[in-house]
Amino acid sequence: MSKPSTAAGMPDELSRRLGVPDAVVIGLGSMIGAGIFAALAPAARSAGSGLLIALALAAVVAYCNATSSARLAARYPASGGTYVYGRERLGEFWGYLAGWGFVVGKSASCAAMALTVGSYVWPGQAHAVAVAAVVALTAVNYTGVQKSAWLTRVIVAVVLAVLAAVVVTALTSSASDAARLDVGDDATFGGVLQAAGLLFFAFAGYARIATLGEEVRDPARTIPQAIPIALGITLVVYALVAVSVLTVLDPKGLAEAAAPLSDAARAAGADWLVPVVRVGAAVAALGSLLALILGVSRTTLAMGRDRHLPHALAAVHPKFKVPHRAELVVGVVVAMVAATADVRGAIGFSSFGVLAYYAVANASAWTLTKEEGRPARVIPAVGLAGCLALAFALPMSSVIWGAAVLALGAAAYGVRRMMPTRSS
Repeated sequence: MSKPSTAAGMPDELSRRLGVPDAVVIGLGSMIGAGIFAALAPAARSAGSGLLIALALAAVVAYCNATSSARLAARYPASGGTYVYGRERLGEFWGYLAGWGFVVGKSASCAAMALTVGSYVWPGQAHAVAVAAVVALTAVNYTGVQKSAWLTRVIVAVVLAVLAAVVVTALTSSASDAARLDVGDDATFGGVLQAAGLLFFAFAGYARIATLGEEVRDPARTIPQAIPIALGITLVVYALVAVSVLTVLDPKGLAEAAAPLSDAARAAGADWLVPVVRVGAAVAALGSLLALILGVSRTTLAMGRDRHLPHALAAVHPKFKVPHRAELVVGVVVAMVAATADVRGAIGFSSFGVLAYYAVANASAWTLTKEEGRPARVIPAVGLAGCLALAFALPMSSVIWGAAVLALGAAAYGVRRMMPTRSS
């Protein structure tokens, strides 16, 4: 039987400093990031003219996941997100598997976002810039979650301004043609499903609000409010961007675009906007990286508390009230990967791990009673089925690697269970 990770007033308890606006901003910073600058083209290659259908499908699954996560986070306001929910509702193994998938998958995403920063800021030195970005943002997170929320607010404002400029420029240009939004014969069920799985990568940041459950004020009220607000704003932004880009590039042009938003600006006759988009993409990637490090370190903290990872990682800084050792370890690992590898191909793998993570969240939410704030049963049911469908519709290499990593985590859990336990 699991035991509470912390007790009120204990030295290793995190500080509750975030209100609804801060939580919403952190969620927006996680979702409205580099994904919207990069995910549209590969999704268009899969879905063709069915791209908007894929976006809507990804949004439905994300809504179900967000609702399940919000109800669980209000019930279990501790750091760790679905790692905690799965452990408490389904058993230790399922919580562990969710945490393992999240930490490994999102660590790869951190490195991918860092390299995205490098490729936009200084393409010739992308790895060096990526490492510098990881070091800088780890330092920001180390000094306190309020500073992270403040920096995220600035980043979100810049990215929204850039996206608004792209949308307005594209929709008001003479190159815009609404007929390009029509769904044709190239849109297949399998292609739309695969595209939805790829686009889900850009929606997955609302988990960051839940993983910060121990650092928000009045979590039973704050988290259920913040998650749907952040998700709703993100969906509106993504829909506007996708529509505007499609009207000037058409699905085929979007599928072939190396930098979709930059290409859309050129097609609209606004070459002056291209460098602005490049800056916006770099800033967006920084925002995603900041929030990713924040979330991965909190799940690492929770797993360290339960000794699924080294217990030393459960330490909380006495002054800054952050899991400083977990943050430093995550920062070092991500910096090493960003310095030595090209991990852009890890986006599909990351999506597989995150979808597995949310499958556990939905299964956990299904077990809630009405008294515990259970959502309508259809929500976790659709969320669970949707997560599994999108995960196995991803490119085969992503499915194979994702399943292999989850199997490795399960094997490590089994080995640990067979080892003799030490008395505490």
